[in-house]
Amino acid sequence: MTLTEKILARAAGKPRVQAGDNIWVSADVLMTHDVCGPGTIGVFHREFGKTAKVWDRQKVVIIPDHYIFTADSKSNRNVDILREFSREQGLPYFYDVIDDPNGNWVYDAAKGNLRRQYGSRYAGVCHAALPAKGHTRPGEILFGTDSHTCMAGAFNQFATGIGNTDAGFVMGTGKLLIKVPETMRFRLEGKLQPGVMAKDLILHVIGEIGFDGATYRAMQFDGPGVTSLSMDDRMTVANMAIEAGGKNAIFPFDARTAEYVDARVQLNGTKSHYEPVEADTDQSFVYDMVVDLSKLEPTVACHPDPGQRKKAREMGNMKLDRAYLGSCTGGKTSDFVEFARVLRGKKVVIDTFGVPATPDIVRDLQTTYWGDKTIWDVLVDAGVRMTENAGCAACLGGPVDTFGRMNQPGLKCISATNRNFPGRMGDKESQVFLASPATVAASALTGHVTDPRDCR
Repeated sequence: MTLTEKILARAAGKPRVQAGDNIWVSADVLMTHDVCGPGTIGVFHREFGKTAKVWDRQKVVIIPDHYIFTADSKSNRNVDILREFSREQGLPYFYDVIDDPNGNWVYDAAKGNLRRQYGSRYAGVCHAALPAKGHTRPGEILFGTDSHTCMAGAFNQFATGIGNTDAGFVMGTGKLLIKVPETMRFRLEGKLQPGVMAKDLILHVIGEIGFDGATYRAMQFDGPGVTSLSMDDRMTVANMAIEAGGKNAIFPFDARTAEYVDARVQLNGTKSHYEPVEADTDQSFVYDMVVDLSKLEPTVACHPDPGQRKKAREMGNMKLDRAYLGSCTGGKTSDFVEFARVLRGKKVVIDTFGVPATPDIVRDLQTTYWGDKTIWDVLVDAGVRMTENAGCAACLGGPVDTFGRMNQPGLKCISATNRNFPGRMGDKESQVFLASPATVAASALTGHVTDPRDCR
């Protein structure tokens, strides 16, 4: 069996499953957030009763992160709905934006969007917060009401996005009916060259198979090249499986996985026991592709979908209005470090926005020095508008006062986020070009799409 099949078989209590089987599996974690959480809670109450209790309060994780730092009253109300439900249910893993369990969330527009407006428990973008808070463990099943839940596949986990109705059912029963997906294998060999990042790898893969090339399939990344990828790299790759239509992405378990997971579960006091899976020798794949990491180049996914791949060096004539670094995919500490490496001592020539994925990343950037300056200061001095309010921000548009949102038609933005369908980051007439943090930084310096290897 493949990695995905072995996890699903275990969760179904079966010795073996194969692609196409319909099986009931037990969930290890259910995650929801402020966009889908109220709807999920509504389904749960409708189907199980107003006084019903969740199947296991230790396994429900609620993370407000999407439409948070906005004066939009309905968005603020959604966070209050999550707080009330978490209080009623006694949920220990509600990462509230405020510290008062009986309070109400109100964004203060007068303070602006650059300075911190969250409490001590706020965790930031759900997909980055889940591993950081010790909720992603090898061999487990994670369901989340967000399509990019597949990012947790970096940790040898079956992680996939589900809708509010399914999530409401899981909330009440802890189970879900799943069709075992076919598996596509991507065997990684070699090592990424300087200036090339994990984002270039996944954009290359999506360009090869198309933005629907993995529809309802598992994308398994293995081979000797995996050992050269950091956990941040693997998260970037797994996150964008859904941009090829994938049901999930998954990586093998190794020492790097163990080091990351063990440190986080110990730090946060979450469940420490886990059982990783290893693939069998008799794996069956519906597709098999070898990727030589050493031959990849800085890559851009062009408007209007992630499958429109071009090399950065082929797009030098594409003028840009904006650059954006952030989200679960592009807002990790390592992403900002590479961003700063390219920008250090220089100035951007277009509007450039930086949104760290979690408060921990904000602290990393503000306390880690590069010479006599913090990484945060390096970026601010380069002209980047950095916000301390970690979250999804303009990655998915949001209300008009969202930090970095493209509110004017026709704007062209190069972004380290994960999706570029029309209207994704704001106005439906705007255009988003997806690229690595290094390529975004290089392009911010020139005002047009630029290969970062040309900025040294």
